[in-house]
Amino acid sequence: MIRVEKLSYGFPAKDLYRDISFDLETGQHAALIGSNGCGKSTLVDMLIDPEKYLFDGKIIRDENCRIGYASQFSVRDKAQERTVFEYLSERFLKVQQDIADICEEMAVAEDMEAAFAKYQALLDLNEAMDGDNYENHIKKQLYVAGMTELADNQLNQISGGEYKLLQIMREMLLSPNLLVLDEPDVFLDFANLNSLCKLINEYKGTMLVVTHNRYLLNHCFDKILHLENCDLQEYEGTYTQYRCSILREKLRLKLQNIEEQEEIARTEEMVAILRKRATDMVNPVIGQSVNAKQTQLDRLLARQIKPPFIEVREPAITLPVVESEGGEEAENEVSTPVLAIEKYQVAFDKELLQNVNFELMKGEKVAIVGANGTGKTTLIRDILKNNNPAIKIDEDIKYACLSQLQGELAGEDKTVYQLMQDAGFGTKESIKKYLSGYCLETDVVDQKVAQLSGGEQNLLQIAIIAASDAEFLILDEPTSHLDIYAQVALERAIADYKGTVLMVSHDFYLVANCADYVLLVEDNTVRRMRARNFRKMVYDKYFDSRYLEVDRKKQELEASITQAFKKNDLSAVDKLCAQLEEVSSL
Repeated sequence: MIRVEKLSYGFPAKDLYRDISFDLETGQHAALIGSNGCGKSTLVDMLIDPEKYLFDGKIIRDENCRIGYASQFSVRDKAQERTVFEYLSERFLKVQQDIADICEEMAVAEDMEAAFAKYQALLDLNEAMDGDNYENHIKKQLYVAGMTELADNQLNQISGGEYKLLQIMREMLLSPNLLVLDEPDVFLDFANLNSLCKLINEYKGTMLVVTHNRYLLNHCFDKILHLENCDLQEYEGTYTQYRCSILREKLRLKLQNIEEQEEIARTEEMVAILRKRATDMVNPVIGQSVNAKQTQLDRLLARQIKPPFIEVREPAITLPVVESEGGEEAENEVSTPVLAIEKYQVAFDKELLQNVNFELMKGEKVAIVGANGTGKTTLIRDILKNNNPAIKIDEDIKYACLSQLQGELAGEDKTVYQLMQDAGFGTKESIKKYLSGYCLETDVVDQKVAQLSGGEQNLLQIAIIAASDAEFLILDEPTSHLDIYAQVALERAIADYKGTVLMVSHDFYLVANCADYVLLVEDNTVRRMRARNFRKMVYDKYFDSRYLEVDRKKQELEASITQAFKKNDLSAVDKLCAQLEEVSSL
């Protein structure tokens, strides 16, 4: 299908790939994973249009390879009024119309050979797409996604998440030889994420999907391509199997490293003894032995294994320190809400939210959850504007916000350095050092914010917030575009944060692990739910009943394995890895 051989590519200030190779075979569903900014989207773009790039190595595609692509950003064309079914039918009807047009041209064509070649190419394309049966295929896709009832709805009547699914379905229906999806899960609510999972698993063609979504990774792929530190690791199997394999390899390398260090220590001691003898006795034979042993030591040091996939750097996210208020006076004092919403309502073409009432007290961590298009982000923006009489923020509280970057931050024509300076940071060198703790390369300082990847932009905002003195954090989709390592680090930081948090999120793991309670948006209003009840509702409605139990156990085991590695208790690591493999097979 497609083969990459010894591909090297980069920019003057940064290499992206050095001699990477991999294959994608017919029918495989491959996930492309890796840290933020490692070059995943660039690699996808190179596979789609290699002529745009100057690179070393080879990108070999089947001669008749047709590639379908759905980007991570869905931009709706609101100017055209079409139904969902018409939108999905559009390309099939275009090909059929082109066939009809060329038939008319052939009746009067002077160059019949060229006209017939065009006619045959269109027939081949129609056959490859199974265009004669497109209506049945559309109905089947809508059924799989649970969207049958939307077939006659206008595009402007559906949510952003539903529209994004339609874009993916539209590419699937064309039956490309290779379908490439770049972060298809971003901003999807739980229902649409579940539909995406079904669409991917039902798709019979070859797929390459860039994703950080743990639910998709655990359920949808039979091949993993891991891009990290300019190298790429190819693994035939599921993501869970790959995680187990990495931990086993890490254990093997730790044991090998212990043996190497012992041999290095013995050799260093021998070199020191021989060198002393050679100095004391001025003996050329001993001097030759010293050189031989030193050469052996150099070889031992050079062959120490340092694979880039075993110890992936996790950003050191630490949110602002909030001093807890103690003492008898604080205990007797009536607590003032950090945020109070009373009889809030908002409407555009239709009523979005009405009669919304809730209070947020100091130290509470609350997640606003609901389907796409229900008004969650609008509510957050109105809270930030703080000019609606239904919204009251404690005037003594210091707050900071993380927004959906592509709108607010990425559009700014500023470099990272300028943005950090505006936020009160110091010299360029101190900024580079600070950002390195967030796994942001030093070269990003001179780049424009809009040139960074979505994940890098999110990390940049988190880094700015972390250096503030905010006691109240308002977070709009904080894990969007973040790689898995950054997601876990942010979850841990929010859990440890002593201040107040209000977050909008479709990330089930973030909500389940960090929220004290959930504000569920449904039926045009908001109702409060205990986090425990919310978790049960989501799993009962969307996920396999055993998934919660198994997934929690896997997380606990991986955390225990990490701790055992830190303590260098390798026998415990071995036992825990065996338990993880057993649980992962369930």
